[in-house]
Amino acid sequence: MSRSSASTTGTEEARGDARRRPAHPRPRGTLLGPAFIAAIAYVDPGNVAANLTAGAQFGYLLLWVLVAANAMAVLVQYLSAKLGIVTGRSLPEVMGRRLPRRRRLAYWGQAEIVAAATDVAEVIGGALALQLLFGVPLVLGGLITGVVSLGILMLTRYRGGHVFQTIIIGLLAVLTLGFCAGLLFSPPSIGGMLGGIVPRFEGAQSVLLAASMLGATVMPHAVYLHSALVRDHHGPVAEGADRRRVLRATRWDVVLALLVAGGVNISMLVLAASTLPGRSGTDSIPGAHAAITDALGPLVGVLFGVGLLASGLASTSVGSMAGAEIMKGLLHVRIPLFVRRVVTLVPALVLLATGVSPTWLLVLSQVVLSFGIAFALVPLVRATSDPDLMGSSRNALGIRIAAWASVAVVVALNLALIWLIVSGA
Repeated sequence: MSRSSASTTGTEEARGDARRRPAHPRPRGTLLGPAFIAAIAYVDPGNVAANLTAGAQFGYLLLWVLVAANAMAVLVQYLSAKLGIVTGRSLPEVMGRRLPRRRRLAYWGQAEIVAAATDVAEVIGGALALQLLFGVPLVLGGLITGVVSLGILMLTRYRGGHVFQTIIIGLLAVLTLGFCAGLLFSPPSIGGMLGGIVPRFEGAQSVLLAASMLGATVMPHAVYLHSALVRDHHGPVAEGADRRRVLRATRWDVVLALLVAGGVNISMLVLAASTLPGRSGTDSIPGAHAAITDALGPLVGVLFGVGLLASGLASTSVGSMAGAEIMKGLLHVRIPLFVRRVVTLVPALVLLATGVSPTWLLVLSQVVLSFGIAFALVPLVRATSDPDLMGSSRNALGIRIAAWASVAVVVALNLALIWLIVSGA
């Protein structure tokens, strides 16, 4: 990726640089892409665990959570992208400039916890896929996942951001095929799906799973990263017709990317709802994989494993990139990709070595992520609503209302989750 915009010191400088660019606009297709990289965060192995568990235990009951979370994700990712386009900075960079040192360090601390929880889910998912496909031990599979993701990142460093984008979009296509293929053999119940759109819960376990699904769908690290991706993809964008054109293309980019990601998530839940209820051992990814293979045949089982592997490899690469951006924007330091990869890989390998259920670790990691969402969303909504920072591109009243309503839903669900955990309900 080009780093020209990373050195931009302010919006006015970005505007000045943009005015010196050639007058002819780039083809519309070249404006698309960053959202598809960010969308990988919405179909990572944590989603697989949360969606399969929800479908197996509650059928179509929690389908509404995915629909609502994906609608929120479209809004959130567009706001993140708009921030990067208008200011020429990522959300971590904006926060790094606004916060005093102590608050900035505290903010970085929670963001790093979120990044670590993300990486745990992604490495565990890759390890599970290698075990299901080739019988590789979990710890070795986690190590292989980490090494391959580092290779993807190093290739990006030396061959450019377009190579990374091509690889990630290719993996997105593979995982989409892998996770959706089962629906051809086990069509879902239309009536069940319509009933699942009605918001409701059935006990504390359904609330826990809803929070896990929310944490797996609206991903904090994707919010941090998307603003950096568009900053590097578009470079400085002049205010006026050029910016309006880029923002329109970005809206399409976000909608298309999250339609794909949302469709994959819904496919996983409805496949579990139509195939797994009543079958034993479906409370884990290996058990669900075995049940799907038994019910729909070995080909579907292999495709599911390939989809899980593609998800783990793509999402851990994107997660490492997000972690590096968080550190650069908030601490104003850069560390080598190898060091970053090792630091975030070790906790995942240690957890795999403990023998704790990998699927349960995945679900819990998504709950941790759900607690980090508000710390990403509140600053994002405030920043994109700030006329001094965004100028004429600040959020309109309707967008502000929708954004703050989304934040309120997230916070309310997390408070309910805390109460249920503390009370033992």
